[in-house]
Amino acid sequence: MSRPIRVLIAKAGLDGHDRGAKVIAAALRDAGMEVIYTGLRQTPEMIVEAALQEDVDAIGISILSGAHMTIFPRILALMKEKGLDDVLLTGGGIIPEEDIEKLAKMGIGKLFTPGANTEEISTYIRSWVENNRTKLV
Repeated sequence: MSRPIRVLIAKAGLDGHDRGAKVIAAALRDAGMEVIYTGLRQTPEMIVEAALQEDVDAIGISILSGAHMTIFPRILALMKEKGLDDVLLTGGGIIPEEDIEKLAKMGIGKLFTPGANTEEISTYIRSWVENNRTKLV
């Protein structure tokens, strides 16, 4: 039997609004996933270190501050540096469509904007993990 999908939810940077992150964390738990919520004001380094320590399948970043074009690429670079090639980097927040497209071209997973359906988010994570998990289960 395989282990549950493990997801790290983090608030990066100085963004202090975490209601959306907590809603997503609860929805993913309700969908049968193990969720680790890091809390507010995490640096990319802290996020990737927590992902390594917790052996997660996915990292979900909640960002409303406008720093998405800095934070997502930095986290992705650190993930590659640490060998987290089989971990999904996804997230959501207030992110313009043109930036979502740019981030996708860099290798960031699907990004969700306010009002996204939580079932769609959990289905996306589950599908990605099932298709890309290379860890022994």
